[in-house]
Amino acid sequence: MTLNKQMQTSTKNKGLKKIDSVHGVLLIDKPARMTSHDVVAAIRRHFLFKKVGHGGTLDPLATGLLPILIGRGTKLSHHIMDSHKVYEGTMHLGISTDSQDAEGKIVSQKEMDGITQEKIEEEMQRWTGDIMQTPPMVSAVKKEGVPLYKLARREETVERTPRLKHIYTFDMLSFSPPYVSFRVQCTKGTYVRTLCSDMGDDLGCGAHVSALRRIETGTFHVENSLHLDKILEMPLTLLQQQIIPIHQVRTDPS
Repeated sequence: MTLNKQMQTSTKNKGLKKIDSVHGVLLIDKPARMTSHDVVAAIRRHFLFKKVGHGGTLDPLATGLLPILIGRGTKLSHHIMDSHKVYEGTMHLGISTDSQDAEGKIVSQKEMDGITQEKIEEEMQRWTGDIMQTPPMVSAVKKEGVPLYKLARREETVERTPRLKHIYTFDMLSFSPPYVSFRVQCTKGTYVRTLCSDMGDDLGCGAHVSALRRIETGTFHVENSLHLDKILEMPLTLLQQQIIPIHQVRTDPS
């Protein structure tokens, strides 16, 4: 469903009674170019749910698993957000951007002289375990109550406090210079684009994320999710069959 159709549906449903009898978790395969909030808003507007939230923010560039929490399912927010995450993506070596992904402005370009597959794999292993990660300026982290991305839009850069994160695994899937396909399992709140950018800096060539897809959140897997367009074409009765009841939601095995 296009954004225009979603707005038409929102206008059509305006003033109708909100639904407060559906509870659980809906697994969405988020499309690119939409924020997590956009997805929540589309689900809320279309189905008239009273309470809707999500289980972990995905950058607009990223696709993949986005757990949508409905009704009393919103009480599971912290449990799901605290779960480990698994991503697959592609990093572009030799180019650094101000947002650490493909949507930012290029800030440096360097040659990849002497950077072999073996060297990259060694560096990836060096970035596993406990790491200290500084949140990027283009992020929702707040500084004195103001989201960093708003400061970034004003071309302001402020000091950020590094945060402890844990990288369980960081593996290369393929290497086709200057692109590295990878899979990473990490704790909540890890910025994968920052991980790749920091690793690129250590390699001496810089890097940014050109594609990113979330595969897992805790016990949830993207294979069990549905595309947003398909969800928005469903009648409520069929949608309810796709919602995982609260009592069936399993905790994170990690």
